[in-house]
Amino acid sequence: MNRRQMISLALPLIAAPSLVMAQAAPKAPAATATDPYIPTEVAIRDDFEVGSIVVVSKDFFLYHVIAPGRAIRYGVAVGKDELVWKGKATIGRKVEWPSWRPTQDMIERNPAAYKKYEDGMPGGPKNPLGARALYLYNANGQDTAIRIHGTTQPGSIGSAVSNGCLRMRNEAVISLFNQVPVGTPVYVF
Repeated sequence: MNRRQMISLALPLIAAPSLVMAQAAPKAPAATATDPYIPTEVAIRDDFEVGSIVVVSKDFFLYHVIAPGRAIRYGVAVGKDELVWKGKATIGRKVEWPSWRPTQDMIERNPAAYKKYEDGMPGGPKNPLGARALYLYNANGQDTAIRIHGTTQPGSIGSAVSNGCLRMRNEAVISLFNQVPVGTPVYVF
């Protein structure tokens, strides 16, 4: 056996362990392909003011404008059926681990689900407002009762299920909460 033949026989044995390892290695999930609702920087119309929040309810996305023509896009859940809120507001208040009380309309629509909470529920991991809440106020400085808030149901993102509020995953609403001040304009379409 000459040297060339020996090398050609040895080469597959040397390469074999790395081939086995490559086949055994788990594939990393392509997060953006499998989850369209994770925060992603995207292009946006450049006529929205930097710092503002724009929500496109029919597409289940909230955009935080970070530069002219650039925004961070977050997935949201929106109001079901006739409960979709649209309009212009400003963030009038920000609360970490907010308490919650259903509105009288919510109690009347679904007493089995909401009557037991008519006196309120303290903030915490089981509270439906999640980790953070941004309270939307109208041009007269009045609370609209609409919130951008976290959720205990992250699987609801990307659907119309709420009583009018805009739900985000807790990690997403914490990020947004930390970036926007009281007074931030919010446009909901």
